[in-house]
Amino acid sequence: MSVDISQFYQVFFEESLEGLDSMETALMALDTNHIDAETINTIFRAAHSIKGGSATFGFSEVAAFTHVLETLLDEVREGARGLSTEHVDLLLRSVDALRQMIETLQAGETIDTAVSDELKNQFEAILSGEAAPSTQGDISAVVETDGASRLGWCITFSPHPDMLRTGNEPIRMFRELAALGDLSIACHTDKLPGFDALSPEECHLSWTLTLHGEASLEDVQEVFEWVEDEADIDYAPLGDTTPVKGFIDNAVAPGGEDSVVSPAAGAREDMLEAMLADPSQPADVTPIARSKSSGSQQPSPSPVAKTATKAPVESSIRVGTDKIDQLINLVGELVITQSMLGQLGEGDSEDFSQEKLLRLQEGLSQLEQNTRELQESVMRIRMLPISFSFSRFPRMVRDLSQRLNKKIELVLQGEQTELDKTVMEKIGDPLVHLVRNSVDHGIEPPDVRLASGKPETGVVTLNAYHQGGNVVIEICDDGAGLNKERIHAKALQNGLINPGENLTDEQVFDLIFQPGFSTAQEVSDVSGRGVGMDVVRRNIQELNGSVDVKSQPGKGSTFTIRLPLTLAILDGQLVRVGTQNYIFPLVSIVESIQVSKQHINQMAGGSQVLRLRDEYIPIVYLHEVYATQADLHAIDEGLVVVVEFEGGKYGIVVDDLLAQQQVVIKSLETNYRRVEGVSGATILGDGTVALIVDIAGIVKMGGAQQAMKQIESMVKSMGKAKVA
Repeated sequence: MSVDISQFYQVFFEESLEGLDSMETALMALDTNHIDAETINTIFRAAHSIKGGSATFGFSEVAAFTHVLETLLDEVREGARGLSTEHVDLLLRSVDALRQMIETLQAGETIDTAVSDELKNQFEAILSGEAAPSTQGDISAVVETDGASRLGWCITFSPHPDMLRTGNEPIRMFRELAALGDLSIACHTDKLPGFDALSPEECHLSWTLTLHGEASLEDVQEVFEWVEDEADIDYAPLGDTTPVKGFIDNAVAPGGEDSVVSPAAGAREDMLEAMLADPSQPADVTPIARSKSSGSQQPSPSPVAKTATKAPVESSIRVGTDKIDQLINLVGELVITQSMLGQLGEGDSEDFSQEKLLRLQEGLSQLEQNTRELQESVMRIRMLPISFSFSRFPRMVRDLSQRLNKKIELVLQGEQTELDKTVMEKIGDPLVHLVRNSVDHGIEPPDVRLASGKPETGVVTLNAYHQGGNVVIEICDDGAGLNKERIHAKALQNGLINPGENLTDEQVFDLIFQPGFSTAQEVSDVSGRGVGMDVVRRNIQELNGSVDVKSQPGKGSTFTIRLPLTLAILDGQLVRVGTQNYIFPLVSIVESIQVSKQHINQMAGGSQVLRLRDEYIPIVYLHEVYATQADLHAIDEGLVVVVEFEGGKYGIVVDDLLAQQQVVIKSLETNYRRVEGVSGATILGDGTVALIVDIAGIVKMGGAQQAMKQIESMVKSMGKAKVA
């Protein structure tokens, strides 16, 4: 019975990437002056799990690299070696290399070992630099230190007949053993029964394994720890003349100078496969010499690279059992409700009494409640703590601060704030750009900070919290702040504003989001405040979110991102324009009012504004933007929906307000094409399609932003009314 282990690859990839995240977090928290044992154990366990899993699945390149990493960590864990900052940097680079290797395997491609080989050589240099000198002269001599043999080990491995039934495959153990050094294998078939008595679920073979290298006895025993009770296993250091228990007469005897060789990687793999595929044939155990100094040998392709074509990486979510239990309970409630409604449908249709009608109404009400709760429970499954996104920044800030010769402390707050998985994946790049900007251009060098009376260590804060139906993410720094004069001068130079135009601080700071705008005096490969900020805003707006900035000279800057909790479900207000229905996101609506003409003023250029209490609000007619027919002939015949966008208020004129309801968002771009002013569509209860209004698009298409600038200039000159 053969098992296709490729079905478990994805689980291995996900667990390995999680382990690497854990390693990186622990390394970042490591104090080299006072090494915490539990932190080192966390790093070691992650490396050990990746090594064991990669060897099991035949990813030999990952196993070999992780083994030398694990060796160094084991020495630190045992107190035999200390760690310096340089060692931590090397370990962090190794985490990056392993992550790249895992992602390459996940994509079904062949691993490039150039980086990992270079790092491996550095680790081996560190290890050999503190090791005892190797014995010279007599090759048969054995040097043992702490259970390690300088020549290697001879292992006799005789599985019990039932070992295969427990899912343990010898070839996987041999692959893991091969990662510890040069391995030669002798297969013994003397206990193999005749074909008639052969059972495919029983193991009748045994092996003598000759491992050349400096692996410790603990490392070798660890390979077989899962089968210690299901096999007879003996270990002896090479060169030991003491008879080894369990040796089989026709085994290839270890020892001697000619035996310190091993099959080439490809030949060894073929030999392992052949021994298990056709155990009736004696294995050719003639060693094939391999020069360790030769760089011409190509690594054997991984099993994934042989069989898998490049395909989209699968995505998954780990869900707590409490959420699953809640789903099961809700499904049970739905079954009960369905059963009750089913009983009402039984019998003669003419015998549908008032009592049955009341029960039907009760059942439908209960069905609505159960469906809503089920919907909310399913959505909660997609919600993940934002720590998944925040976790990348400690390492990034550390590396950038070292590169820029700055001292920076990163503070993370609200890490357990939950956000939809899709939103979190798409917000990653904008967050990276904003954090890099804060580190590069926000925080001053230590000498500049000291000269201005600040601590030499700057602080960058990432904070997330819920506000209404949104998630708010703040990126704050206590640096120099935005230079208002330089931004204003650059905007004049680029023709973004007119000479003499009087702008508020918020309007000046908002200029950095204009395409291609930058005040950087030097081009930096780290970041450029303004370079790409238009892309940041556009990406956030595509998530139906917004970003704005506040800054104080010498005090720092705060970028605030507002995002919807999810992109799949929307609480909406249904409105009517003519014969068409539209959905407004409920979180964008401030209020809905009916106005009279006396509250409407005409602006130069044809724009209209509504005076609402002490605010002037630009007006947009939805039917004009969408080029459709409306019932109203004058503004007082319709309704004005006041919405909020980027800190300002705007009025959108519609014919009528209908119901509020929760809608499932369908992507218009995926199913048709991108349409300006429309963020998606949904199917209503009567089967008709309603477009979901993109507030940002409507405001821009209706010219309301330009009108807002005119209003602000007018009000500022008059000094009377307050601007929204």
